[in-house]
Amino acid sequence: MIVKQIEVGHHMVFSYLIGDEETKEALVIDPAADAAHLIDVADQHGLRITSVLNTHAHVDHTMGNAEMVRRTGATIIIHEAESYALHHPSSYTLSLFRAEPSPPADTLINDGDTMHVGKLNLQVIHTPGHSPGSISLYLDAMVFTGDTLFVGGVGRTDLPGGSWETLEASIRHRLFTLPVDTVVLPGHNYGATPTSTIHVEKLTNPSLRL
Repeated sequence: MIVKQIEVGHHMVFSYLIGDEETKEALVIDPAADAAHLIDVADQHGLRITSVLNTHAHVDHTMGNAEMVRRTGATIIIHEAESYALHHPSSYTLSLFRAEPSPPADTLINDGDTMHVGKLNLQVIHTPGHSPGSISLYLDAMVFTGDTLFVGGVGRTDLPGGSWETLEASIRHRLFTLPVDTVVLPGHNYGATPTSTIHVEKLTNPSLRL
């Protein structure tokens, strides 16, 4: 298994390349920018990007979808509750980020689904609050948390569809119930370190301390 955390673009977004070394298939989580670089990293490891998965539909995470699809033919995957927002971003947001809109999703997923990347299996965990269809993905003692949980912080809840109560419940009842040694891989490079663990975030995250 190959897992690469790659900061892309101008908004401190972490994209992730996940590849199966046996089948050479790869998934990219949130290709926000720098599609050519992400593809180069895949090529360096002999991987073929076959799918793009967005943790949610906010433009800063999806603005690289179209280029990635053009270059690789990858299919786009997103939670069912984010499907409309993915394909109907506001013109203001696109202008603000100087972004290209994403094509519509090819596959819609829901809580409890399993995503297959070659012979790797990623468990879909619905973690709404930052947006209605935000998801996290669990793979082999790692959890990719998008904009739900950061290192030392949490996602904002003041955008349309956001809710602090829902976000807190997602973190406390879905993410914080994972094994304590689970590595947290966030959607932005906002913390003192690029990764953390469930144990550390439960003890030290200032947004969530009792």
